[in-house]
Amino acid sequence: MAEVEKQNELPEEEVTAEEVDVEIESPTDDMEVDVEEEQVSQEDFYKNLAEDMDERTLGRISSQLMSDYKKDKVSRSDWEQTYTQGLDLLGFKYADMTRPFQGASGVTHPLLAEAVTQFQAQAYKELLPSDGPVRTQVVGSQTPETEQQAERVQDFMNYMLMEKMEEYTPEFDQLLFYLPLAGSAFKKVYYDEIMQRAVAKFVEAQDLVVPYYATD
Repeated sequence: MAEVEKQNELPEEEVTAEEVDVEIESPTDDMEVDVEEEQVSQEDFYKNLAEDMDERTLGRISSQLMSDYKKDKVSRSDWEQTYTQGLDLLGFKYADMTRPFQGASGVTHPLLAEAVTQFQAQAYKELLPSDGPVRTQVVGSQTPETEQQAERVQDFMNYMLMEKMEEYTPEFDQLLFYLPLAGSAFKKVYYDEIMQRAVAKFVEAQDLVVPYYATD
């Protein structure tokens, strides 16, 4: 029986290591041309199109733009007048009174200023807490991986807003002061190439001209 088992055993094959030549290709001229073309295409994407347009086309576009701007300004003229009068009622502006006599004292009740300040304080506390304004929620099936990912996104965005973006807090505080007075407030968020990060700036309502009855 032992002799049969020995005959059934196959001799083990000897494994010999073979040398394999690996050739690393250096960048060719074609690859360098592709990189240069990609860089040129990116530059063309941000190119000022007005530099290549016809003067008559530019004149027609500018005329249409100025016409629309004047229409939008006229459509909100009543709001501008009311907004200016509301700023005078805050009592922050010194006025040299001439009525009923020269040098008379003027008194403005601080009711409007108190209401604006209370709105600013309460909204600031709710919208910008100490640990950051960003809250995340997993939509769909929740797994430990998605919950951890949502937490990382929340922590990173709060870190950017509260630590890296130094202008975010004061600009947001100023926005909350003007919001109850103007009825509208805007924020411009863009990527700054110099700072290499996102920037959030408060834009006053009188500095942004849009159709008065526009909804979005």
